[in-house]
Amino acid sequence: MAESAVPQNPSATDFIKVSCRATLYPAVCVHCLSTFADKIQQNERELAQAALSVSLARARSTAMFVSKMFKASGLNPRVYQAVRDCVDNMGDSVDQLRRSAKELSDMGRVSGQDFMWHASNVQTWVSAALTDENTCLDGFSGHAMDGNVKAAIKKKVVYVGKVTSNALALVNRFAARHRAGAATSSVP
Repeated sequence: MAESAVPQNPSATDFIKVSCRATLYPAVCVHCLSTFADKIQQNERELAQAALSVSLARARSTAMFVSKMFKASGLNPRVYQAVRDCVDNMGDSVDQLRRSAKELSDMGRVSGQDFMWHASNVQTWVSAALTDENTCLDGFSGHAMDGNVKAAIKKKVVYVGKVTSNALALVNRFAARHRAGAATSSVP
């Protein structure tokens, strides 16, 4: 059923596949972004926006999951603290990704130094979100932290980290291509 919802726009799908080669997790990238092919077409900004939307949605879902785990009873004090810290980290990640998606969306037709300033904000905030996600996982390091709670949270946070990493790569690609295009168009 889900496969029938995938658009039949080969040029847009090819654009996504080629673009996703610039990421650390190209298979995840293609899987997550193919459903947006009709909207993305061959537009770098739309591609980056879709990647941020996917990352934000996954981060929100994971933050809610971690929050539910935090409310579970019977956690030993060390696991409880790690989950509590992870709730904070994932909340921060969601905030950073939300800001990034809004900033990219608001960029519209800005150019030159304005573009670079906005792009830098997006890159910084997506990087911060990725750091927050990794920091969440750091709290569960060590053999004393093994168990179902760690495994369940780790699985979800690792996936969010992959889509966030991909979003950052695509934002960086968009910014670099925009810079290169601006540089060649300003040559007399």
